[in-house]
Amino acid sequence: MKTRILLLFIVCSMASLARGRDFYQLKIYHLTTAQQSEQLDNFLQNAYLPALHRAGIPKVGVFKPIANPEAETEELVYVFIPYTSYDQFTALDEVLQQDKAYQTAGEAYLRAPYDHPPYDRIETILLNAFVNSPHVQFPELTSPKSGRVYELRSYEGPTEAYYHNKVEMFNKGDEIGLFKRLGFNAVFYGEVVAGSRMPNLMYLTTFENQQSRDEHWAAFSKDAYWKELSARPEYQHNVSRNQQIFLHPTDYSDI
Repeated sequence: MKTRILLLFIVCSMASLARGRDFYQLKIYHLTTAQQSEQLDNFLQNAYLPALHRAGIPKVGVFKPIANPEAETEELVYVFIPYTSYDQFTALDEVLQQDKAYQTAGEAYLRAPYDHPPYDRIETILLNAFVNSPHVQFPELTSPKSGRVYELRSYEGPTEAYYHNKVEMFNKGDEIGLFKRLGFNAVFYGEVVAGSRMPNLMYLTTFENQQSRDEHWAAFSKDAYWKELSARPEYQHNVSRNQQIFLHPTDYSDI
């Protein structure tokens, strides 16, 4: 109980400091059966996203990892919810409880029997938007959703100090500006305030297809400003683990 109270205090404090910036939730559903996958898709498309729209959240992202033959048998579904504030996030559960259309459309999922749950677990990551990228940006892509490549990156720091240093590199060092100049179509940059792997930051870039993704990163690595920025002594050793997750949006995803 004390741990939960402390976590809530930390999140609230961070939300207060981040006033004026968006607050993000990344929900990761862990599934193991085809039935769960079908049931979750039906719930998200026909109940959850419409309810979030009614609650004042116009665009929600739903993504699935791009197939990898070497991946584990577990299926993952990523749901990205951008809130205008921490208060909107905390109020959402009560709003959904009072939404009769949501309760009806989502009944099979919401009242699933204990021996046939619609998922194994739900993982949640909470993030504050970066100072220099305070609001969600929606990509301007024209290719079919099935061919798009979205790249979710998580940069873990060896310590809190190094993590804050990497955030500074994005803001003060203008790594965000570099991504923008090179056309990475970033959806968000976020400081993780609650999650299973901390300290870390996360961001999501988007591309028309795999070739476009590879070309963008090739240009990034050759860019003169990146070479100068990454060589600065004050920005050394600030990432201990860089995780890359390649995703594609579902047909019903808003993003």
